[in-house]
Amino acid sequence: MSEQNKAIVRRYREIHNTNQLDQLDQIMAPDLISHSIFPGLPPGMAGAKASHQFLVSIFPDTKTRTDDLIAEGDKVVERWTNTGTHTGEPFLGAPASGKKFSVTGISIYRIANGKIVEHWGEFNSTTVAQQLGLMPAQG
Repeated sequence: MSEQNKAIVRRYREIHNTNQLDQLDQIMAPDLISHSIFPGLPPGMAGAKASHQFLVSIFPDTKTRTDDLIAEGDKVVERWTNTGTHTGEPFLGAPASGKKFSVTGISIYRIANGKIVEHWGEFNSTTVAQQLGLMPAQG
């Protein structure tokens, strides 16, 4: 079961990195519970798609590399690195700067009946803001 669940998360990452959101229904429950979605977005898969589209509108070249996958029971933990360049829409009120960022994070997925049904995600948004020149770097 652990390897099957890890394969679902790998497929999820592939779908996001190739921007093929129409394929999310293959591996994600329509009533997904996301504990880390951007405020103001709808719940479920609609919110998950909107969140991804929002990110791509700001950082069109965004990609996430899976650094580690650990599975136990119905959960998979993914340690990841996300990179991108601010060439799209304004971010935190700042116009596109052409600056790059790289940030690491952790996501936890709960899998049921072959689909992602719940998600938690954590990353340091301060790191992104500093790399984009929107906040002073701490010394």
